[in-house]
Amino acid sequence: MKIAVSADHGAFDLKESVKKHLEEKGIEYHDFGCFSKESVDYPRYAYYAASAVARKEYDFGIILCTTGLGVSMAANKVKGIRAAVCTNEMLARMTRSHNNANVICMGQNVVSKELANKLIDIFLSTEFEGGRHQRRIDLLTDIENGKELD
Repeated sequence: MKIAVSADHGAFDLKESVKKHLEEKGIEYHDFGCFSKESVDYPRYAYYAASAVARKEYDFGIILCTTGLGVSMAANKVKGIRAAVCTNEMLARMTRSHNNANVICMGQNVVSKELANKLIDIFLSTEFEGGRHQRRIDLLTDIENGKELD
């Protein structure tokens, strides 16, 4: 498993903690930045990691900012990305099992480092259920491709 990781300055500390957690778990990752607490524009860093996931260079993405909201909006603009803000265990599990999300987004001012690591573990270990959920994922893809839904 390979993970694309990125954050803006508002979640730099959380990103560094997440990287350490991934290393301890033996999970391969690439850090797409940012690389300091100097102010940056979050859409760039969300795009860098999300694009790598969309190109299938990485299996999943972990993208962070102060709240998780801005980076999730930016990541979801990348075709093929289903990014979800997760703040609890149920969301981390359900967004994988029902929505087949490929990017988890979190906020440094919303989740603790410990909770972030727990949510990542759940997200990465939960399988997509398929079935009726695949039909819904297909509809999301239709919307993404500009198809009118009847």
